[in-house]
Formats: sequence, structure tokens, C-alpha cells
Amino acid sequence: MAPTELNRKESAHDRLLNAAAILFYNDGIAATGIDAIVKKAGVAKKSLYNNFTSKAELVSEYLQTRHAEWLSLYEARVRQAKGPAERVLSVFEAYADHAEHAHERGFRGCGLLNAAAELPVGDSGREAVRTHKEEVEALLNKHLTELMPGEVERTEQLAQHLAFLLEGAVVRAGLEGNADCVIRAKHIAASMLEAA
Repeated sequence: MAPTELNRKESAHDRLLNAAAILFYNDGIAATGIDAIVKKAGVAKKSLYNNFTSKAELVSEYLQTRHAEWLSLYEARVRQAKGPAERVLSVFEAYADHAEHAHERGFRGCGLLNAAAELPVGDSGREAVRTHKEEVEALLNKHLTELMPGEVERTEQLAQHLAFLLEGAVVRAGLEGNADCVIRAKHIAASMLEAA
């Protein structure tokens, strides 16, 4: 979105965060400078420092926002699911929905993983991404436990297999620029659930 397209009723904080999110996803965190964010947001440079103590804080909020976006897509999908098997598949559907969002330059894969690849080992942002991925696996395990009660070891192992399948599909989808690989992974997951 060009600065003129950003909603002028948004706070400077939100305009900066939205501009940063677009640029971080398009160009990467390291390649995106403060000047580019300020220009895209259509605010004065001072506004950035009035709202964020540093670029690192802006990156942290960006990662939190990406996580919240995915959770809202998941929650919408899981509300529509009928039964635990469909709830498992709703995790895949939420990733497919995210891939089909209108990205300025097309789908480039998981924004969280893209960010983590740029951040140094030990960075709090990498920990935030890891926490998100662990939460996704926990959601899979929760729904599998509903499907196969009392089979703790089996559901944990299957949740991990499905999480790995999903991550591989998302990476491949990012290379292909669409959700097709995630949809195929969902069908593979459905077959695995039928065989379980």
C-alpha cells in the first residue's frame, strides 16, 4: 500500500506497524530501513521514535501481529469445523487462507519463518517464532487428542508429523507463490487421519 492508500484515521503507531509489516514481508527486515517505513506510513520520522523505542521493538510488534493474524484465521476455520478431524484440518486451512491473502508482491511463505531466518541466534524474535510454531503443534495435538483420547504418545507423534508436513508445505507454497502445496498437504493429513 502506498502512503496515500493507508487509512489516515489510523494512529501513527498503526500506520507505522502496517507499513513495516508490508515492507518486512516484501523486502526483509534487514533490507528495510527506518526511512522507508516512515515514507510508506506517511508520517514524520519523529513519530516512529514516539511510538517505538527502536527498530527491534517494531520488529517484535510485527511478529506479534503476524501471530495474531494467523490465530484469527485459525479461530474462524475451527469454528466452522464439525468434529475433531475437521478441527485438525482447520490448522492447514488457516495457513492456506493466509497464503491467499492479498500480499503486495505475492505470497512469499511464512512471514514469521522469513523473519526468523534473518534474526541472529538468541534473538527474542526467533523465540517468538518458535513459540508460534510450538503453539500450532499444540493445537494439532489438542484436536488429535479429541480424536484419539487416551493415546498420548501416538497423538504427540502424529501432531509433530503433521506440523512438519505443514511447515514443509508452507515453505514450498512460498516458493510457488500460492496455497496449492498447503491444500495438498491438507489432503495428505486427511489421509493420515483416516489411517490412524
